[in-house]
Amino acid sequence: MLRFGVVILAFFWCLIGSGQEKDYVTVKQSVNLMGSPFDITIVSNNEDLGYINIQEAIGEINRIEKMISSWNSESETSLINKNAGVKPVKVSLELFKLIERCKQISDITNGAFDISYAALDKIWNFDGSMSIKPSHQQISQALLKVNYENILLNEAESTVYLSKRGMKISFGAIGKGYALDKAKELLVSKQVVAGVINSNGDLTTWGTKVSGEKWLLGIANPNNRAKIFSWLPIVESSVATSGNKEKYILVNNKKYTDILNPRTGYPLQKGIQSVSVFSKNAELCDALATAILVMGRNAGLSLVNQLGDTEVIIVDSDNKIYKSSGMILDRIP
Repeated sequence: MLRFGVVILAFFWCLIGSGQEKDYVTVKQSVNLMGSPFDITIVSNNEDLGYINIQEAIGEINRIEKMISSWNSESETSLINKNAGVKPVKVSLELFKLIERCKQISDITNGAFDISYAALDKIWNFDGSMSIKPSHQQISQALLKVNYENILLNEAESTVYLSKRGMKISFGAIGKGYALDKAKELLVSKQVVAGVINSNGDLTTWGTKVSGEKWLLGIANPNNRAKIFSWLPIVESSVATSGNKEKYILVNNKKYTDILNPRTGYPLQKGIQSVSVFSKNAELCDALATAILVMGRNAGLSLVNQLGDTEVIIVDSDNKIYKSSGMILDRIP
């Protein structure tokens, strides 16, 4: 997921226990995973055990990447893509359920989130090599291969079938959130009492700091990102941020960002600058942050206001902040 930097993480690590039955230490490690930096911080009984637990979390994230990567020719995902329009592919229950949830999110977002958008990557290239945008005909032809309803699931056989040749799926807008959830789940199963796993502003938390205080998240002022606009306590929660300013191409002095609308085949234009979604589940946050960019401010707010235990902060292209009905921001004087 793309980062704009609306969310600035501001966690304060306190290494002295405060009124707890036993002493804990804070252990942290930074590592590159899934093409992004990950900062894994946990509260542990002792430092050595903490680093062992972090290595286990790193192993889990690597396992997830091997399963969902469309770049890895040996992954289950690549096998699904290779057999598009040919035959169903039997996959692990874990991947089957992930794709099933992806289709459910596609349903509630009316296709603004769609893992079959990957068929568009053959006509749009944001590595700096494009100087001419694709023709309308090229986009229309590619769109024939983009439709989550053509991802056919057979629960009894645990198979996935992309019903049209040339279809592809990619988990770029949900995979990191899923990896965060699975790494957290593993650490909790190892009796790790608290922690934060953060990747470029996508993060999940559980427990509290060593001091017993809640983890704090600083929201940057969109008009001056060096200053904190508001502080939010994060308790057993996750956050994902998506924005449309990091990668783009210029064609005839017109900017095209690298977030594609799977319903039109075209990159997003002006409207929303960034979206930050807050929920217990990092997977859902990741998917909704991208979907709301596509849906637009009003539709995005309406959707989140109907979901339970989910909130959103939207910053438009004029740096104006909008929030869902349950989001409370305490402004800093």
